[in-house]
Amino acid sequence: MAMTRNYLQPTPRRLNAMILMIISSIVISFGGLIIRNIETADTWQINFYRSIAFAFAISLVLLFRYRSSTVKQFVGIGWFGVLAGFLLAWAGITFLQAITNTTVAATLFTLSSIPFITAAFAWFFLAEKIKKSTFITMIFAAFGISVMLVEGFAFGTLFGNLMAFLCALGFSGYATIVRRNRTVEMLPTFVVSSAIIMVIVLTVRWGNLVIPITDLLLCFTLGGLVAGFSNAIFIIASRHLLAAELTFFMLLEFTLGPIWVWIFINEVPTQWTILGGSVVISAVMINTFLEYTKSK
Repeated sequence: MAMTRNYLQPTPRRLNAMILMIISSIVISFGGLIIRNIETADTWQINFYRSIAFAFAISLVLLFRYRSSTVKQFVGIGWFGVLAGFLLAWAGITFLQAITNTTVAATLFTLSSIPFITAAFAWFFLAEKIKKSTFITMIFAAFGISVMLVEGFAFGTLFGNLMAFLCALGFSGYATIVRRNRTVEMLPTFVVSSAIIMVIVLTVRWGNLVIPITDLLLCFTLGGLVAGFSNAIFIIASRHLLAAELTFFMLLEFTLGPIWVWIFINEVPTQWTILGGSVVISAVMINTFLEYTKSK
């Protein structure tokens, strides 16, 4: 018990980790705005160049941390790591399909259900118990997602909303595998997922990958800075913060993302999106608050 109290005290490392998570969540929340400012490139082309920058950024982090033993880290992820890479690639492809076929708000609000879907996967595949409070909030979150999916029938954004849900499923599957292999360095799975996306795009768009330099720079910014270093910061911070705290800080991305596109390009979410998204966000925040208070 004494060790738990010490861990929860605001030590310099924990405070630094909180600051890093705030910075990470704010930076990655600009992803939707960056995508909206890409004028010519389609989703496949965006994914291709984003993946190149993402793989490069994560490789730099791995080389900095492991130097000559970097290759061993890739071998160490095993077949589960490869499967995790496929699921992450699935999430990356469906994310761009979602955000280009529905509003940023609908996409990010749906993705805020990831903690609950991950909990359900962990219960089914890893036999991890789901707390009663978490189960109840999962029901509310499912209702919020259903509202946004039903809205898609009326406003022609059903495909985008569905892709957002599939993205959440893919990332939750990835998170479940990472949890199962939490003693293994899974950072190389980011590079694996990027390589898978690049192979798929080369198959689909071979000979049609030329895009304007402005779009190219935005793709590199999206992959190298926003996604690459934000994910690296997240991994560093996760070693010093509770899961409930990490989930709380991740909410910054899902709430700030729609605000940026609302302010800068006047993409106003519909009332049903706001309603469904508010239900999902509220469920996540209530569950996070309950988990945090119980940990004290």
